[in-house]
Amino acid sequence: MNRYLPWFLFLIVGLLLSGCIAPQVSLFSDASDPLNEYRLSGSRAGKVVVIPVQGTISDEVDDRMFRSKPGMVQEVVSQLDLARRDNEVGAVLLKIDSAGGSVTASDILYHEIERFKEETGIKVVVSMMNFAASGGYYISLPADHIIAHPTTVTGSVGVIFIRPDIHGLMDKIGVDVKVDASGKYKDMGSILRPSTESEDVLFQSIVDALGDRFIEKIKKHRNLSDDAVKDIRTARIYLADEAKAAGLVDEVGYLTDAVDKARSLAGLHPDCKVVVYRRSYFANDNVYNPVLMNAGPRVSPLVDLGLPQHMARNLTGFYYLWMPGLDNR
Repeated sequence: MNRYLPWFLFLIVGLLLSGCIAPQVSLFSDASDPLNEYRLSGSRAGKVVVIPVQGTISDEVDDRMFRSKPGMVQEVVSQLDLARRDNEVGAVLLKIDSAGGSVTASDILYHEIERFKEETGIKVVVSMMNFAASGGYYISLPADHIIAHPTTVTGSVGVIFIRPDIHGLMDKIGVDVKVDASGKYKDMGSILRPSTESEDVLFQSIVDALGDRFIEKIKKHRNLSDDAVKDIRTARIYLADEAKAAGLVDEVGYLTDAVDKARSLAGLHPDCKVVVYRRSYFANDNVYNPVLMNAGPRVSPLVDLGLPQHMARNLTGFYYLWMPGLDNR
């Protein structure tokens, strides 16, 4: 029996990693644990809820080797729902550190934040951190007040359509794929062949329409000059002072200034409670902590393309995204 023990253990570990056997004991918090309120500071009546929005904006689950984390959209909406049900909440502070993400996920968050404001009357303040670019700026638009950190990169107002193209590689290795389609454009965007001129025109029309939607949202929420809109349409990025001059943000300041502004807009006491929703307790916690749960050690992939996992799985799509700001958070 002893000589088979290593192979038996190897089989068990393989089944665990593949998900065929679900362990009953969890060493770390996971998505099944409820969000609980933790007070960071203050003791007087009224609450400012700090909600971190960090990483690529996506509605997909973040799959890891040992567990899955909820997608960003789910996590943010869950926190908004908790704030919605608490009569003591006077303001929500969205701490945004994102270079954007998919068009649809960004639009869902924009809609949920706007709906939250309209239905509750609760004030919403945005504090921009490293990045609040493209989709990160899009979801900031419904806020009552936007504060950019002095070193924030924002802007990149526009759409990018990403699709891999491997037909050249297929030609080199001598592989061909035959496709029978019911319509002329049924397989447009295929990675197995170059696009046609008419397909490129159709793709560009979609990109332009989604880009115009972004601009219309900006016109709705920000009082911008025609010259500012013209500059913004180039999809350039801005540092904080430039963004303020263009009218994209209301103020340049620090996260503590954003907390003070949230209190002030909501008419709350300077020593009102500042709270967060997390699945785990963190010692010496404060507003700079963006983590909702102690998810244990991170296991790096064997091959890292430098892309968020959901994009690595399904790269093709339309994005409100500043590509250089991508990360794997």
